[in-house]
Amino acid sequence: MSSRISTLAKAVKEHPEDSFYKFTLALEMLKIEQPVKARILFEAIRNDDPEYVGVYYHLAKLYSELKQNKKALKTYKEGIKVAEDQNDQHTKSELSSALLNLEIEMEEGS
Repeated sequence: MSSRISTLAKAVKEHPEDSFYKFTLALEMLKIEQPVKARILFEAIRNDDPEYVGVYYHLAKLYSELKQNKKALKTYKEGIKVAEDQNDQHTKSELSSALLNLEIEMEEGS
């Protein structure tokens, strides 16, 4: 395990309520091809800190990569709602675009 991952894991243990540490650790887990660990961290953020708008894109994308398209669609839509509530047009646009791409991909695959 890299020292960066060790440092982040320690930070998560010391500050379990801090979504940023969990989010960063989840991204590191993706880099070393540990999608299950990343999913667990992303889901913990969404459940414990649903206003952490950055988690929705990455969690939905991961669901899509894991062929869990219904969960991905739901997560993109939840993220769009959170972004709207926060008046975060940039994130709303990114999530909307990703949602549309997934819907098209699913339609073409059926």
